[in-house]
Amino acid sequence: MSVRVIGVGMHPWGKWGRPFTEYGVAAARAALGDAGIAWTDVDFLVGADTIRNGYPGFVAGSTFAQALGWSGARIASCYAACASGAQAIDIARTRILAGLCDVALVVGADAAPKGFFRPVGGDRPDDPDWLRFRLLGATNPAYFALYARRRMALYGATPEDFAAVKVKNAAAGALNPDARYRKAVTAAEVAASPVVADPLRLLDICATSDGGAAVVLASEDWARRHAGRDRGPAVRIAAVSTVTPRFPNTVLEMPNFATDSSAATTPPERPFRASIAHAAYEEAGLGPGDLSLAEVYDLSTALELDWYEDIGLCGEGEAEKLLRAGDTALGGRVPVNPSGGLASFGEAVPAQAIAQVCELTRQLRGEAGPRQVEGARTGIAVNQGLFGHGSATILTR
Repeated sequence: MSVRVIGVGMHPWGKWGRPFTEYGVAAARAALGDAGIAWTDVDFLVGADTIRNGYPGFVAGSTFAQALGWSGARIASCYAACASGAQAIDIARTRILAGLCDVALVVGADAAPKGFFRPVGGDRPDDPDWLRFRLLGATNPAYFALYARRRMALYGATPEDFAAVKVKNAAAGALNPDARYRKAVTAAEVAASPVVADPLRLLDICATSDGGAAVVLASEDWARRHAGRDRGPAVRIAAVSTVTPRFPNTVLEMPNFATDSSAATTPPERPFRASIAHAAYEEAGLGPGDLSLAEVYDLSTALELDWYEDIGLCGEGEAEKLLRAGDTALGGRVPVNPSGGLASFGEAVPAQAIAQVCELTRQLRGEAGPRQVEGARTGIAVNQGLFGHGSATILTR
């Protein structure tokens, strides 16, 4: 038994200054329209939570269900930092696989504050986000810059390589009507932008954005019975991975800076981000060589290079070579972020992983227009958030 993606929809990213519910409802209606079904056909709705938008954001499932019109559908809400959208998809997928529903709607939306994200909810000394900001003075751009410096020291990456990632993603984003930034940029423009956290400049770092995304999932049997409502080639979810770190390969933003080795029964094989992707490959019975494209969480240009290695597109320290060869650009061997990525969208936390699935679906259907990856058959979407949250979703057709 498998689960199909039968509808996708988005509210364009930007800084619109309206409640997040509007973005989510617009995306949901677009996804329902894409699937050719009514809201009342949905058995189950999952809302990805946004903790910066008050109580309605904490109960997003109920918020979106009410805004769409109470229909008796079952609901759920979930928060998992940057993996919120993927975990919401996994919840809906699991319920379908269990035979408890046929059609599920997953929605995520955010109305982000201006500037970089900061901890919410007062002093929380057990929160690694709060600790990083208040004790270390390390805002997100500073954190991204540490990763960039690490890459430069270990593998010889240069600011020019980082700029090339932005140039590549901006070129793709210029072709995407849902992107916030739809303008190609040059390496010279990246180099001329202000330094935010050395070596990263303003155009190396993603913005915070408003936006929404939604997907409609259905059981294989239901989709076959309603084939006229399923657009293009059948797109299936082959795997969703939400694995946690394994000692000692944890990450700096874990709840404790030291952790108990007794939690590990076997030595870790891979760093955390790589383990997320490889668990998805194992579930899907696929490997990096099967990929047609990838959507990765490019919080900074340097982090995109780390992801090339984490998802197995190349060996450790070889990402720059892949980039320079044009293998990850549109028209390359495995395009990465053909949507334009966070470089073109900015971060709308609960919506982003869902937006990645929207892009994979459109690509696998052959509906991505001028940014279409020719012959796309398999794609992966990956991200990492705080508290050991992360996700990898593989779609196939």
